Amino acid sequence: MPQELTLRAQPRGALTVYPAANLADLGVDAFVTDRFNGVSTGPYDSLNLGDHVGDDDELVRVNRSLVARAAGVESSQLIMVRQVHGTHVMRAENANAGAEADALLCDDSSLALAILVADCVPLALFDERSKRVAVVHAGWRGLAAGVIYAALRDLQPATTHAFIGPSISKEGYQVGPEVADRFGDVPGAVAPDGPDRSRLDLRAVAVHQLRRAGVPDGNIALSREVTDGGEIFFSDRAQRPCGRFAVVAKRAVA
Repeated sequence: MPQELTLRAQPRGALTVYPAANLADLGVDAFVTDRFNGVSTGPYDSLNLGDHVGDDDELVRVNRSLVARAAGVESSQLIMVRQVHGTHVMRAENANAGAEADALLCDDSSLALAILVADCVPLALFDERSKRVAVVHAGWRGLAAGVIYAALRDLQPATTHAFIGPSISKEGYQVGPEVADRFGDVPGAVAPDGPDRSRLDLRAVAVHQLRRAGVPDGNIALSREVTDGGEIFFSDRAQRPCGRFAVVAKRAVA
């Protein structure tokens, strides 16, 4: 069975982050940000990293610089892209302003990769063999389209380790048949919840797809924390508009 992790808060400069312990021993600094100690106000209070949700661009820039510092890189070395719920995997070295992708892949230990979420499933991946790091944004659309499989094409699944960060829980995620029917073959992912409604476990879908792709159970770690309520991690279901938090990953310098 995949390992369940309780995330432990760690101070990094002005921020508190939550490291992925299963990747730390492999030489990868992967962590989750929360919604605190940034400079944004209102519904984006306060460490909003999304520049597409209506927040002030300058405040987002300051927040991102705080995260870059926590990752030990310059702001220009913290790579983010515009996410579109698709399956495109982009090499971080090729990312530029306006680039669109839902997974980032990197061989360069000087770069930190970040994927933004507010209920969707964030993943950090590390292939021990190639030493490649990837981050993946996987909402229901991305999971249905195969974004995890797409990211793993550039990795060796048998030697890949995965961290699944906080996302919405099965109990907090009610969907209609147009969504639920896409995941009916995933054991335990869908539960009836009244006429024409179901509860969907996005995290179970992500684990199922990692296993199906060939990632060993023992290499998969799942955070116990969820985004329900939006109190620690932003949740689009709890509040709209809202900010975005990140899963950040960087390989240690060889």
